[in-house]
Amino acid sequence: MLRIGYTMMTEQAGPRELIGHVAGAEATGFDFSVISDHYFPWLGSQGHAPYAWSVLGAAAQATSTIPLMTYVTCPTTRYHPAVVAQKAATVQLLSEGRFRLGLGSGENLNEHVVGGGWPSAHERLEKLEEATDIIRRLLDGEHVTHHGPHFDVVDAKLWDVPEQPVPIGIAVSGDSSCEIAGNNADLVIATEPKKELLDAFDRYGGAGKPRIGQLPVCYDTDRDAAVARAHDQFRWALSGWRVNAELPGPKSFEQATALVTPEDVAGQIPCGDDVDAFVDAVRPYAEAGFTEVALVQIGGDRQGPFLDWAGKKLLPALREL
Repeated sequence: MLRIGYTMMTEQAGPRELIGHVAGAEATGFDFSVISDHYFPWLGSQGHAPYAWSVLGAAAQATSTIPLMTYVTCPTTRYHPAVVAQKAATVQLLSEGRFRLGLGSGENLNEHVVGGGWPSAHERLEKLEEATDIIRRLLDGEHVTHHGPHFDVVDAKLWDVPEQPVPIGIAVSGDSSCEIAGNNADLVIATEPKKELLDAFDRYGGAGKPRIGQLPVCYDTDRDAAVARAHDQFRWALSGWRVNAELPGPKSFEQATALVTPEDVAGQIPCGDDVDAFVDAVRPYAEAGFTEVALVQIGGDRQGPFLDWAGKKLLPALREL
């Protein structure tokens, strides 16, 4: 059965609100939750970007059963991998084994804040692979000294290591990242229902491992209002990963999406309250072979109505996929 998750979207709600949202998702019956890890929102209209790891610590205490996961953390620029390992171990302990660490090669949007420029895609993937190895060794309880092409770690050791290992997921968008994920990850992450990504992950050693996707949706009993909100806050998603990873800030995303129309957005994101339309949007993930899909309800102030509707109508329909 396809597992359906809930996304704590840090770009559209403040930290206290996010805790209420994930507690509501647990009560509603979502199978798992994920959280974005950003320093900036994609668009100024989203309006938020709290520190995801503080939110995760609070979420671990405010919930008791729903799994938690970063979707995704970049462990190469804004954070050093040794620090990411410590954060992941701590959240795993706080959540009593409910945490998974999702990693990715990052976006200029968030990583530029520490200076140093934005490396090429090839270098970003090299750094991700090296960082993942450091993180896993520390989470395994090793005493790590490492001098690599991109990172130095000197005499590092985690003093609070969870008994239950932290599963590591890696986000993929092409063959090179699939190779890294297949060789190094416990699960794979993708934002598009592309079967070829999962096939590549399998070829490189990922066969039988979980595969997690994500889908933006915009519930509202007024479909026009849903379309307008999706266009206002989420039109950036239509640009694709190769573009989105390079843009440096919200103003750049606004300029890059100036010609995107509400009709364009409605053609890609299910809007309104037609359950069948939402199920049809999730179906390609199931058909491609994804085992889990995390939904993103667009609009920080529309989570309550969405959760109520999802519990009564959407989740039962999705369970039949």
